[in-house]
Amino acid sequence: MKLVYLMIVNLLFVRMAKVPLLFWLVIALLGAPQLSWAQSADLTIIPSLSQKHPDTALIILKKLHAKALAENNELTEALCLQQMGKVCYNQGHYAQALEFYLHADKIFVGHNQRDLLAANLGEMGVLYYYNKQLDKSRAQYNKALALYQQTGNLKGQAQILGNIGHLYEKRQQYDSAFYYQHLALEKYKQTNYKQGIAKIYENLGSIYEDLAKYDSAHASFAHSLELYKLDHNEVGSIEVLNNLGDILRKTGQYAASIVRSKQAYDLALQNDNIYQLASCSKDLGKAYELMNRMDSAYYYAELSRKYSLEVYSKEAVNQTSFLQVLYDINKKSDEIARLNNSRKVNRIISVAVVIVVILLIILGIVIFSRQRLKLKDQKVLARQREVEHELVQLELKTQQLEDENLKQELDIKSKELSTHTLNLIKNNKFLEELRNKLQLMVKDDKRDQKKQMQQLINQINDSFNHEQYWKEFTAAFEKVHQSFFDKLKAYSNELTAADLRLVSLLKINLESTDIAILLGISTDSLRVSRYRLRKKLNIPQGDNLAAFIQAI
Repeated sequence: MKLVYLMIVNLLFVRMAKVPLLFWLVIALLGAPQLSWAQSADLTIIPSLSQKHPDTALIILKKLHAKALAENNELTEALCLQQMGKVCYNQGHYAQALEFYLHADKIFVGHNQRDLLAANLGEMGVLYYYNKQLDKSRAQYNKALALYQQTGNLKGQAQILGNIGHLYEKRQQYDSAFYYQHLALEKYKQTNYKQGIAKIYENLGSIYEDLAKYDSAHASFAHSLELYKLDHNEVGSIEVLNNLGDILRKTGQYAASIVRSKQAYDLALQNDNIYQLASCSKDLGKAYELMNRMDSAYYYAELSRKYSLEVYSKEAVNQTSFLQVLYDINKKSDEIARLNNSRKVNRIISVAVVIVVILLIILGIVIFSRQRLKLKDQKVLARQREVEHELVQLELKTQQLEDENLKQELDIKSKELSTHTLNLIKNNKFLEELRNKLQLMVKDDKRDQKKQMQQLINQINDSFNHEQYWKEFTAAFEKVHQSFFDKLKAYSNELTAADLRLVSLLKINLESTDIAILLGISTDSLRVSRYRLRKKLNIPQGDNLAAFIQAI
């Protein structure tokens, strides 16, 4: 009975989802088709929606399932099936729920989604448990636990271990029940999952209560209540407060029991939890009856009956709506299956007719052709094909030779460019050294040599910009880097001959010192030239000039 009670409490807790959530979810799914799949639905909010509006949740899930099928999104399809199974399970339609779970199971296995598969197996285990098929339930739990151990999912392991503990509690094998509940508690503590820890303490309290160990039960329930409050789990707190009231009533502490039950009643009233209001009212009536306060006992007994009738009424309405939706969905699915089968049959017949017609036409053509064709024509045709094949082979060989010649020519031009560059560097470096020595001689006091040496310096300066060398270098550069200057001019029309020389030297990855020697300028002057070039090319600040040129 306690497990059934826990299931119903959990059911009603999820039913407390607010109406605006339903409104916006429906708007997102049905009123905004332009949204992407990830934006239009979130399967994580379906459980809360399904308990308050199971019919609406099932319709939405069916639409999501159809969308996933159309997009060939098998994992989302499986998640929708799993959620539809949960909705049917919560409404007591176990056969339909199991069908959805098994379909999802196949997809998870196919995609090797072990955590999702384990969760699905756990759901099937719960279904078998409440359907009183305990052996099948344990088999599903064992499979789920093995998968969670493979993936190292401690929360999943703890949940399954707690469910196994419920199985042993159901069979009144309390030692085993305690063992598995404590294993679950250890796993939850490792993950510091307060809600899970609180649930296990609640389970332990229920076992102690069954064994009439009320002090231990009270301690476990109190610990669970403290954790639920820390986690702001009001529904869990209501349930534990009720349990504490039961323990106090059973131990003769009627006044304290009433205090706890009223706390649970007030909290249930705040959350509009009708089922818990009925349960709290019933407990309060029992406590007042034991205190011989019959007026209060009668009042709360009647209040409990009123809330119970309201629960049954709402459940009946929800069940009616849900059954209608389920019937419509099944009817629609059957109709779709029938139409699909009809289409398949028609398609097969049409394809078969087309194939037969084509075969007959081909057969007629073959027979007609054989009567007209001659052996000589066949030989001529074969010879033509051989000649065409030889021509194609010859063209391929010619193309290969041309490619090899172009590659060799490019290698030669690259070597020429490197040679020209090296010669320019060596020549300018020598001239630079000679110019520096002559400049030192000019500074000497022997004035009769100054004029002659100054003339030599001027000649050296003129040789730095010898146009013949630069023409040879430019010709070799353009053969290696074809159309480079045309592409460069697309970025700026203000580039001078000096700018083009600097760009070409940067393109062949020369060091700054070598570039300065080739241009006959100092490194400081080179830095200024690079800055001016950046401005002409409109290169953003922070971007590398050399990298920009290499990318052209």
